[in-house]
Formats: sequence, C-alpha cells, structure tokens
Amino acid sequence: MKWILKLLLTAVAVVILAKVLPGVEVAGYWYAILVALVIGLLKVIVRPILILLTLPVTIITLGLFLLIINAIIILMADYFLSGFSVSTIWWALLFSLLLSILQSILHKMIKDKK
Repeated sequence: MKWILKLLLTAVAVVILAKVLPGVEVAGYWYAILVALVIGLLKVIVRPILILLTLPVTIITLGLFLLIINAIIILMADYFLSGFSVSTIWWALLFSLLLSILQSILHKMIKDKK
C-alpha cells in the first residue's frame, strides 16, 4: 500500500515539474502515473546494468556520471511513452535532479506521519 502512495506522489512531482520546466511535457494525470511507474521500473531493471557498464567512468568522475545515467533513464521513459516528452538531455538532467529532490521531500513527509 505504501508503494502506491509513493507512486502517486512521484506522479504529482512529475506533473509539477512538467508545468514548471518548458522542455518537459506530460499529456495528463494518467500519463504522469504511467511515467512514474515506467521510471520506477527502469530504475530497478536498467539502472544497475548501466551502472555496471559505466563503472570506470563513474569512478573517474567521482559518481557524477550517475546524473547522466538518470537523465538517460528519463529519456528512455520518453521513448516508451507517447504522452511524455523531454526535448533534450539537458532538460532530462534537470528533470531528474528536481524529481529526486521533490521525491525525497514528499517521501519524507510520509515517514514523518508515522
């Protein structure tokens, strides 16, 4: 049940960021939920593979390359969903950074209510 609430809060964060960032568009609220679900699945399945494949670059850049991996995951979600679009990798990078910040704030609010 808690993961459904986290999914919905991530969808809210996606909608907020789509309204704020001009390079990111979401067709509607249902697409925002799909975006949150697809990004979550890509982070679970694809992200570990990308981290493993780019481990030398990640070590050399002291972990900053993980930001690029997150942006690639956002662009992959853009590829899979027709109702979600990100114009460039720079918007995807900014979107992933702001999404992580918003998710941490919103998920902390869930933990504080216990």
